[in-house]
Formats: sequence, structure tokens, C-alpha cells
Amino acid sequence: MDGAMNIFTSMSLNKVFLIGNVGRDPEVRYLDGNSAAGGTGTKVATFTLATSERYRDRSGELRENTEWHNIVAWRNSADVAEKFVHKGTQLFIEGRLRTRSYTDQQGVKKYTTEITVDNMQLLGRREGADEGQGGFQRGGGQGGWQQPSRPQQPVPQAPAQSQTYAEPDAGAPDGGDDLPF
Repeated sequence: MDGAMNIFTSMSLNKVFLIGNVGRDPEVRYLDGNSAAGGTGTKVATFTLATSERYRDRSGELRENTEWHNIVAWRNSADVAEKFVHKGTQLFIEGRLRTRSYTDQQGVKKYTTEITVDNMQLLGRREGADEGQGGFQRGGGQGGWQQPSRPQQPVPQAPAQSQTYAEPDAGAPDGGDDLPF
């Protein structure tokens, strides 16, 4: 039994799963080169993602707590973020937690915690998008991004005024959407 215990004491896991809404359009940069000048630098996209939880406080009032996450997408994930991700887009992010330090312009050492993307899926529907183009996911081992296969069925249209990126929370008394901004 002691051998089994030793296996678990040396293991570690750094895995994050998030579903939330993008807070700002991705900022895309190229490291070790400049794409505009014909360079072949590594592409990185950064943006924020908001996750919210709703709960009732002791007095029975509905409260909402929003947590903001710094997301960093590299290479192919950065390509997808640049093309398809915009403020308000609902995303599923699978990634790793990373904390790094830097020195600001005043010489003060600062720390930031980020989620490095391993897998990203677009959820919901963008306004004006064709039916059936709800999300894209990384192809298993294919290195590219593809639309998930779904049976072709007519999808009922929601009235224009209630079209949102997130399904309304069934527990919310006002039936409001889940957008944190």
C-alpha cells in the first residue's frame, strides 16, 4: 500500500475549465517577428473572460458574483480567437493556470494569473450567423479547427428582441440573460 501512496504524492494536475463571456475583443500580437512586415512570429491572442455565479443571500435576495479571467491563446488557438472571438462571445475554455511576474513602468514588480488555452470552443450563436454554425472545436489530432458534426434539423428562431449569447438561467426570477456586462 505504501507504493500506491507514493504514486499519488508525486502527481500534480493543472487543469481549468471555464464557460463564460468574452469581455473585450482579443488583442493579437506576434512574438519574434512582425506579421505585417512579412515575419513569421508566433501569434498570441489575449482577452478577458467573465464567469458568473448566481446565488441567494441569507435574506433571499438574488446575488451575482462575476469573476474575470485573463486568457492567453497561442498559435492555432490565437488564429481562431482573431477570426471568431469578439466581445460578448460565449466560450468554453480548457486550459492551464499560469502566474507570472513583470516589472511595470515605475519599476514595481507585479504578478498576474492567466489561463493558457489548450482547447477552446465557441458556444451559442452570433447574431446574423447561419443556422448550424454555432461552434467550432479543435479537431482531434488534426491540428485544425472544424465545425462539430450535427444532424441537419431546422432550428426554431427566437424572437429578435430576446436573442442572447447565453441561455437564460431557469432559476432567475427575471428570466434575464447571463451576460456579465
